[in-house]
Amino acid sequence: MKSQYLKIIISLSVIALIFIARLSYLQLFTDRYALNAANTSIKIEYIIPPRGVIFDRNGKILVGNQPAFEISYTAALLKPDFDTLGFCKLVNISKPAFIQTMKSIEQEKYYSRLTPMTFMKNLSREDMARIQELIFKYPAFSIVPRPQRQYEINTSGNLLGYTNQVNDNDIKKDSLYYLPGDIVGKSGVEKSYEKELRGEKGMRYIQKDIRQRSIGSYKNGELDKEVVTGKDLTLTIDYDLQRMAEEMLVNKHGAIVALDPNNGEILTMATGPDIDPNLFTGPEKSRNLYKLANDTIYENKPTFDRSVQGTYPPGSTFKLLTALAAMQMGVMTDKTIFPCGRGFFYRGKSIKGHGGADPLIPSIQVSSNCYFTYAFINIIKKYPGNPSKGVDEWQKIMESFGLNKYMDNDLAVGAKGKIPSGKFYENRMAALYKANGSKKDPKNWDEMSTGAIYNGMGQGDVMLTPLQMANFVAAIANKGWYYTPHIVKSIDGKPNPDPRFKKKHYTAVQNPQFYNVVLKGMEAVMLRGTGRGLMSKDFTQLAKTGTAQVPQGKDNSIFVLIAPADKPKIVVAAVMEHAGFGATWAGPACTTIAEKYVTGEMKREHLYKKMVTSSFMPEYKRQYVADMKRKGWYKEPVVDSVKLKKIKDSLKAIQDKKIKVKNTNVKPIKSGAK
Repeated sequence: MKSQYLKIIISLSVIALIFIARLSYLQLFTDRYALNAANTSIKIEYIIPPRGVIFDRNGKILVGNQPAFEISYTAALLKPDFDTLGFCKLVNISKPAFIQTMKSIEQEKYYSRLTPMTFMKNLSREDMARIQELIFKYPAFSIVPRPQRQYEINTSGNLLGYTNQVNDNDIKKDSLYYLPGDIVGKSGVEKSYEKELRGEKGMRYIQKDIRQRSIGSYKNGELDKEVVTGKDLTLTIDYDLQRMAEEMLVNKHGAIVALDPNNGEILTMATGPDIDPNLFTGPEKSRNLYKLANDTIYENKPTFDRSVQGTYPPGSTFKLLTALAAMQMGVMTDKTIFPCGRGFFYRGKSIKGHGGADPLIPSIQVSSNCYFTYAFINIIKKYPGNPSKGVDEWQKIMESFGLNKYMDNDLAVGAKGKIPSGKFYENRMAALYKANGSKKDPKNWDEMSTGAIYNGMGQGDVMLTPLQMANFVAAIANKGWYYTPHIVKSIDGKPNPDPRFKKKHYTAVQNPQFYNVVLKGMEAVMLRGTGRGLMSKDFTQLAKTGTAQVPQGKDNSIFVLIAPADKPKIVVAAVMEHAGFGATWAGPACTTIAEKYVTGEMKREHLYKKMVTSSFMPEYKRQYVADMKRKGWYKEPVVDSVKLKKIKDSLKAIQDKKIKVKNTNVKPIKSGAK
């Protein structure tokens, strides 16, 4: 009995010794509990670093920082005799507003009595100076410097992006860094390069007494961490070109993208409508963001970046790839001639055509719908009885040009577009058979019934982003390879280390002769074809026009261009929604961008002025009204009877010669003039 009792005593003693030893180790030899964020005697004060500055490729500052301040609140420091009215007067708010703010803070998910919470943001320097003199009377509140973004330009809001306070998802993604109230990049470059731009917070460990008052640094600052400023970014963007492109997109929906084909650097990535990034700062920031996100009238959607998110039928620009794929698959050569007199006629279907029965180069020159439709029919029928096999082979060739997939670049958003597969058409044919009660095998699908016949001329089911259009043209300029398009050239003055942007991607078409004839066709477009009106005496250009039919209204205007012809430095792609012919609208946008980049100046100002002063808003309004009427939601605008009466009275007064109208610019019409 005694031996058992002794064993129990020894066991308990051993356990007690282990417990005491472990407790001593934790308290004497580690800071695990001393540095716990919830510990009442040691607190961490964070120093927020300024975000990195963003430059364009020529060193122009696009985004910098400006001093900004906010007031933080720690509930544990609020005294029972807190002077509410005095504090409200100091920060210039009403007592009800103060009470409402305090309630909102207490309802926040990450609220803690020991954690500083944001009470007021966006203090001006004048307010900060005034409040700072008396804030010591209210120890629960303190002024916290938090640098704010300052935009040095008034365009390219989608490209640059904006910052805002973190939400739950941001904290979950990086809970070791972000705390409630922190700032994070929400879109554009600010989002895609967040880790580089944000820097590293500084930390100071402060000892507090029982009343949460600071009594000095912990361990003389041995554990403190210095703040590290965010890294500066130099973009590949040429802001002179970017601004030109944005100006040409005013009152238009569309995009203009320019690349350097030699390295994949994005020189211009403009979208219309554009956003002034200054709307992302200041006290009206939240309201502005809400307005931008909800601006859908006339399909404006300013936060939708059409250069990388918009997908469009590429129209006749796609005929370049149809030719390359057909030659690669061996279903035609550059000497092949199709029966294209006065248009396309096939199994009872007719398509308006251009030119006659010509080989490839003249067909590119005149943009023959007939020629490239027949070329695609040959692709479909390469394997008799198995159209899916031919289409799948074509799809792989297209994907090698960067189509039908996300481009794995450094942009915050993007769309993959669409290049249909054989299975896609089998499913469509199966649906048609089911609707008709047919039991035929959908694997031997029909190019007419499925609509696949239109893909060869860039209509049908093919959808590309403007960035993808520019990229496939870069691959043609390089005769079979391209670099992934990217937007950051260097980080803190050192070349962008991302290996994705140093790898050459080779297309499935590697025969240089195939490219030579396609490039000859693009040359013919500018010399004597659909783009001849945009030819320049100062630099050479290779191009392809595109006019894509869309169901909503007028055609989309599309254009792709390479310049100069012998040693390409730039490729440009432009899409103007519901504008009309490719050479009429998208063409001038592309050639003026190329001219500025290649020659260093704008020599054909009339083209630039034409773009800047034109507006497609009436067409967008017409489509909007038609759509609203179709849905039964349209309401006729209410006429202001008072204003209408004033207008009528003014007109009557003019007619009665009670008001004299003088116009010194009016000249008498000569006899016989029209």
